[in-house]
Amino acid sequence: MNADPLPSDAHVMPTYGRLPVALSHGQGCWVWDTQGRRLLDGLGGIAVNTLGHNHPRLVPALQEQIAKLIHTSNYYQSPLQAQLATKLCEISGLANVFFCNSGLEANEAALKIARKFGHDRGNTAPEILVFEGAFHGRSIATLSATANPKIQAGFGPLVPGFVRVPLNDIAAVEAAVAAHPNLTAIFLETIQGEGGINPTRIEFLQALRRVCDERDLLLMLDEVQCGVGRTGKWFAHQWAGIKPDVMPLAKGLGSGVPIGAVVCGPRAAGVLKAGNHGTTFGGNPLAMRAGIETLTIMEEDGLLANAEAVGATLRGALADGLAGEQGVVEIRGQGLMLGIELDRPAGVLLTQSLDAGLLISVTADRVVRLLPPLILTHDEAREIAARLVPLIKALLAQPKP
Repeated sequence: MNADPLPSDAHVMPTYGRLPVALSHGQGCWVWDTQGRRLLDGLGGIAVNTLGHNHPRLVPALQEQIAKLIHTSNYYQSPLQAQLATKLCEISGLANVFFCNSGLEANEAALKIARKFGHDRGNTAPEILVFEGAFHGRSIATLSATANPKIQAGFGPLVPGFVRVPLNDIAAVEAAVAAHPNLTAIFLETIQGEGGINPTRIEFLQALRRVCDERDLLLMLDEVQCGVGRTGKWFAHQWAGIKPDVMPLAKGLGSGVPIGAVVCGPRAAGVLKAGNHGTTFGGNPLAMRAGIETLTIMEEDGLLANAEAVGATLRGALADGLAGEQGVVEIRGQGLMLGIELDRPAGVLLTQSLDAGLLISVTADRVVRLLPPLILTHDEAREIAARLVPLIKALLAQPKP
């Protein structure tokens, strides 16, 4: 294979700190760069490539759809929207769906639903309860709901109307609800992704459902990163046996095709009416076909059970390999959404893992994040650990900065 030079990015806005690699193509859970190196994909495009790369059933379906219709507009009836919405409501137990293009857009729509829900009840200054460690997007509204001062810096004034409390602290939630009569919704990630793979405890989710029912608040669960089978159930909150009122989705729903969705339960399903919200690209035929095929393949190939089982293998291999390492704070997460928190910055592992033939992420400065495709095999899970563990050990063997 001839090595291609890396393209110049002189005319690309420098909004990303990119690694020195350009990917050429992929197959399954493996990708190749333009230099011909084969790399194991432990990141899945940040929880996007549910079915891996070049899936033998997804690709022909998308090719067929491209030859029919890519985009029309929401002026017209959309049978594919109806089909995907029906499936999402079936697997979630909720009522209806708004389609958009990304997790940010899904979260924006959720925030609008929360405000409109309040206004419809005579609350002219609705507030939303959010949590420390949260990440909901980079638009001005979702940035305001997010809890990262670094990404908020330089973009003030932020949107008002957010009350923030610690995650998994029900006493803090109840105190905030009592102190803020204008609260209209509680908004959180079922498992915080960018914040460091921080799971919301089952009993906390159940308590939030109770509080929302008692106070007529919307429970809005951001499942953009942790949803669509990643934890071993269709949606991470299902481990707690509850249903949200509003559930933003994106990332893995389209296996690489941009898609977002807001799935609403009965209390929120009628909040937005004609003219209240909209999108040009959202719900286009290509994205809808990608969503339909993704969910169908996941169901027929048993990928929820695979995520749970292979995730357990991966977590076990990491725990065994890192046993006794004092610098490992915690290995946490669920299914194929795992984080390894270290006692020091871990950014150097990005390039080191690349050199070792592995794609990973580091988030919250010290957390190694793994979000591989849901088609990952047990052998590939063990291979991720085999490549990653020595790098972590070598980093921890150095003096702590």
